[in-house]
Amino acid sequence: MNFETASGRISWMEAAVLTRTWLRVFKEQAAATLQEGSLRLCSRACTSRRRSKGVRAYERNLSAVCAPAGIQPQQQLFASRMNRYFCHTNAFNVALSSVKGSRYYSTEPLQSTLASVVPMFSVMKFDEAGNVSSFERKKTELFQELGLQARDLRFQHLTSINAKNNCIILRMEILKAVITPKYLLILDYRQPNLECWLLNELASQLAGDGQLVTYSLPFEFRAIEAILQHRMNTLQARLNEIHPQVLETLDALVDPKLLSLDRSKLHVLLQNSKNLSELETDVKVFKEALLKILDEEKLIEELCVTKWSETQVFEKSSKGIDPAEEMELLLENYYRQAEDLANTARELKVLINDSESIIFINLDRWVEDEAG
Repeated sequence: MNFETASGRISWMEAAVLTRTWLRVFKEQAAATLQEGSLRLCSRACTSRRRSKGVRAYERNLSAVCAPAGIQPQQQLFASRMNRYFCHTNAFNVALSSVKGSRYYSTEPLQSTLASVVPMFSVMKFDEAGNVSSFERKKTELFQELGLQARDLRFQHLTSINAKNNCIILRMEILKAVITPKYLLILDYRQPNLECWLLNELASQLAGDGQLVTYSLPFEFRAIEAILQHRMNTLQARLNEIHPQVLETLDALVDPKLLSLDRSKLHVLLQNSKNLSELETDVKVFKEALLKILDEEKLIEELCVTKWSETQVFEKSSKGIDPAEEMELLLENYYRQAEDLANTARELKVLINDSESIIFINLDRWVEDEAG
């Protein structure tokens, strides 16, 4: 890595050495430091270019300052050369105020700047009636409001569903959500494909204008169903885009009546096969996230967050409705949908693999015809 300075390009190693020595000069440690081996670097730095009149004047002033410390004239020129490198470069002006003796050039001004940068969440909030509000919130404040730890909202996995402290923490790719018994928070919502759905569909679904089968159940059921439905619709849309392209391309490549090969179709087939593999992976991850909960009865109960905050709401009704059973049915429904989508993608992938032999036969024939 190189740095542009007022007098030319220098390497990072040279910049580090020069900066450290410069600091020690102006912290009254120049004499001891320069005597320990900087004369060689001094001679190379000072003889590479002719000094201007202004620099020579600066060196004379520097000589008057450094003489009481016992610094030799050649060492003074070294300090002057370092000033030519750094004094007009903003990045190094920050570095020059670095802590004495630090190997890594973290500075007090830089530390104060980093400390002033507070991590924020862009939040869109939906209540039970479908009312929407958006705001910026400090992460620490949001943790305290929800009673969560910082690690709970790191969203380390692309697809996950967890319950913690009467909150459901859910991530589906770019969608990051926290569901409580009273409201839904979408974090970092400023995504082009996400924001449109949030404003145009989600609010009405939560308010009961959509086709959610869980509308009569507590709020977290509606929020989970809306998010799972959105995820499934996204995966299905990707398959709907790939499916006809694959069939059309295969028809063109396996047709023995064709007299020549359109090599662009091979490229299209390879790209679609790659997209299909990525889709299969995403569907598999989605299924695994649901199956992880379905395999543990305790996890299913933890998703019924209203049960722990408003117990009377979750008492079995006269119709015998059990919230844990309803949650299990909801998750199983979307697991089956994901399984059906995975089967369709798998069949399409098998069709591509089975057609490869015919494609290669036709490819050989076309090559022979072109050679003949």
